[in-house]
Amino acid sequence: MIVRPVLRRGVCLTAHPDGCAERVRRDIARAASAPMAHGPSVVLVIGSSSGLGLAARIYAAFGCGAATVGVYRGRPATRHRTATAGWYNARALRAELDRAGLWARDVIGDAFADDTKQRAVAALRTAPGPVEVVIHSVAASRRTDPCTGTTYRSTIAAVGKPYTELSYDVTDGSVRRVTLPAASPRQVAETVAVMGGDDWQRWIETLDAAGVLAPHARTVAFTYVGPAFLARSYRLGTLGAAKRHVERTATRLHDVLAPRGGGAYAAAASALITPASAVIPIQSLYTVLLTGVLGERGPVRDPLDQARDLFHALATGPVVDGAGRIRLDGADLAPEVQAEVRTRWTSVTSDNVAELGGNEYRARLLAAYGFGIPGVDYERPVNPMSFDLAPVGAAPISPSSEED
Repeated sequence: MIVRPVLRRGVCLTAHPDGCAERVRRDIARAASAPMAHGPSVVLVIGSSSGLGLAARIYAAFGCGAATVGVYRGRPATRHRTATAGWYNARALRAELDRAGLWARDVIGDAFADDTKQRAVAALRTAPGPVEVVIHSVAASRRTDPCTGTTYRSTIAAVGKPYTELSYDVTDGSVRRVTLPAASPRQVAETVAVMGGDDWQRWIETLDAAGVLAPHARTVAFTYVGPAFLARSYRLGTLGAAKRHVERTATRLHDVLAPRGGGAYAAAASALITPASAVIPIQSLYTVLLTGVLGERGPVRDPLDQARDLFHALATGPVVDGAGRIRLDGADLAPEVQAEVRTRWTSVTSDNVAELGGNEYRARLLAAYGFGIPGVDYERPVNPMSFDLAPVGAAPISPSSEED
């Protein structure tokens, strides 16, 4: 079939296998061009098929030369529907890892499930050494607690009272006001149960009990701080409640790992353009304007840049802020950048948003799904099942499952 992008509510419903593969190869080349002399030897990435998780695995392998285990889930293709971008990314990356002769294992399944954790442990027992770095980078709308069987669902909402602000719709390029409803206490609690630090802690406890963690192992989960003037849309909303829980979990885990020479950290990421971030109302327009402002000052940073900086921080001994966070968002929150974003916020409309960053935002978002990649012939029919090789570690999960 000839695959075209189909955007709906910030999500692209299609993905291009050749485009995803070429984008992965380009990121591999960038990672290999900026190697680390003293990187980790074995890295586990939980949620390794897109965004920061994908970038972390690419840099660990091709920037550090590490053996990697990637845990991911995704929807494989059918004869009439493409797979998710995460599925194509992960399969293309595995092919490149094998081609480069780098030790790698894939564990395909629900990161929240104990069975997936045990299969990851089994894979790590065959690794060339204990795990030195564990990255937890999972974004999902629901989680089933393996202890109780209860399924929790996350909600993107305000806390206290509804919050109305401008937002950007990438589907039609429009700017309009949207209202985040006020979350109930139960919705806040469920969002924390899905997106907070509980699963991260369970992973570390499982790995530790299995004896596959190096004594000096370090682990990282991602958080987000964002701009003060839009705090109610994220940091003080339901998602922010979950991220604050991640940060508290980092402190608890650090208290366990630090005496051995290891550590646990929440890393505050920049406002990146990823499939997970694109569905967050209000923040989408902020990222558009931020992209425009940063693009006028130099190259716009992407997940691979953040992954490289994170591994360098871990190698040299992380410098943390007063809350114990590794800060990867310094360029975003520079006073002069924030001042310009706020100025543009007061004048942005559907008529001028494209030139203020909308065109670049759209191009980068589509690239995350394999579209608009130089050198790819999008008029050539492709087999959507190109990367449906024999799965490594598990059978493909059901079409209703979510992507990292």
